[in-house]
Amino acid sequence: MAKEGIPINPKVLEWARTRAGLSLEEAAKKFARIEEWESGNLSPTYPQLEQLADVLKLPIAVFFFPEPPKTVPIRESFRTLPDVEFNRIPSRVGYLLRKAKAMQLNLPELAQGKNPAQRLITRDLVFEESASIETMAARVRDYLGISLADQYAWTDDDTALKMWRKALQNVGVFVFKDAFKSEDYSGFSLYDDTFPIVYVNNSSTKTRQMFTLFHELAHLMFHTSGIDTIEDSYVPNLPAHQRKIEVMCNQFAARFLVPQKAFIDAAKGMPHSELTAETLAARFHVSREVIFRMFLDRQWIDQADYAQAVRRWTAQRQGGGSGGDHYWTKIAYLGRDYIELAFKQYYQNRISDTQLAEYLDTKPKNLGALEEYFARAPQ
Repeated sequence: MAKEGIPINPKVLEWARTRAGLSLEEAAKKFARIEEWESGNLSPTYPQLEQLADVLKLPIAVFFFPEPPKTVPIRESFRTLPDVEFNRIPSRVGYLLRKAKAMQLNLPELAQGKNPAQRLITRDLVFEESASIETMAARVRDYLGISLADQYAWTDDDTALKMWRKALQNVGVFVFKDAFKSEDYSGFSLYDDTFPIVYVNNSSTKTRQMFTLFHELAHLMFHTSGIDTIEDSYVPNLPAHQRKIEVMCNQFAARFLVPQKAFIDAAKGMPHSELTAETLAARFHVSREVIFRMFLDRQWIDQADYAQAVRRWTAQRQGGGSGGDHYWTKIAYLGRDYIELAFKQYYQNRISDTQLAEYLDTKPKNLGALEEYFARAPQ
């Protein structure tokens, strides 16, 4: 008995093939019926569609789009990263960049072209490159509606990360997570006028993930995409404009999470020691390195003290978690807002269960369990 074909958009298939640089003849060596699929006279089976997606390096959901996506090469999104650094990106991170772009393409389809948030921070707050970092940080904090008292009250770093993520999603920034399998890359952002997104390395520490959220938020508010790397020795060699953007994004993340006045007040009367750095880091929910860097910037410690402490803390730090329940991980990676959009389209019969599974990056057989887990997930 022949397997049933999945009706995809032939125009999107042709776009995907040409995007991958394959002629019909070349593609036919892998898929004998591809000419019939592109003509609309025949449809691929689901296993064949999975193979197409793998060969053409696209999520299956893209093949159901009503029109071919209008995209620019992913390299053009990262103008602040020099070619030599971009070419060093590991294959896993490169795959996640493409996956993130596909998720960004999914959002207009799932949200009917309109960001579901009532406000969009990247549209409402516009900063010149000459802006004061302290002023930027204060305005963004006021816009998010989270005070320092709120921040201090969070019980642990995990809670803080969840609250910051929720705050960004409430103002129109979709936050996705995944295991990058590379400690050198903390996350990245992809700017869009309507659907800006941040992608975070879930294997990084919670405090590093929070720093990445706001480093990338700064990129988005400057209407640029960015990649947050642990090693940033390339920054001084960037052209002046790009260098300024990267420096400001780093400064913004630090000043937003630890405002200067609050830091000085909290550190008053305390020794400039590693123990103090640990105490203040726990108060602000940031890394010890962030606090010790602020000590160094104020010349409370010297470069040797800072470097020695950072080396020791890096050695102490353990890698990412060993995994966990598939469904809770899926919910954590995609986020409630995105999953809710997908299920809403499904409940309104706008997408099939096959399309829903692809939007949610899972198999159709897992949808029932994922739906049950999502219903039980905390808001």
